[in-house]
Amino acid sequence: MGMSLSNDLRVRVVEAVLAGSSRRRAAARFGVSVSSAIRWVWSWHERGDVRAKPQGGDRRSGRIEAHAEFLLDQVAQTPDVTLAELQALLGERGVAVGIGTMWRFLDRHGISFKKNRARRRAGPA
Repeated sequence: MGMSLSNDLRVRVVEAVLAGSSRRRAAARFGVSVSSAIRWVWSWHERGDVRAKPQGGDRRSGRIEAHAEFLLDQVAQTPDVTLAELQALLGERGVAVGIGTMWRFLDRHGISFKKNRARRRAGPA
């Protein structure tokens, strides 16, 4: 994803259009695409602002976070529960998520299932 152009440039293009220049002429003058100039002027008229919208980030974790209490209770009841088992429990509630989504949820909440070296030791002979 490319970086957004500066807010200063956006304002200068909009000011040129408001001063009487066409959107195409303002775009050519400042070296931006015509579609960008059109969007910026539209944004100025609609919102009164030409700042770029936020890029990236998580937009879908709300789906699984809605079931956070249920999932955290399951982990508290069964500390060695697997990701696949948690995924199946959510599936029974009508929520389809991937294993990666489950892992990121647990990671966000500081829950990890690390192997314990003490459990791998051989028992007494």
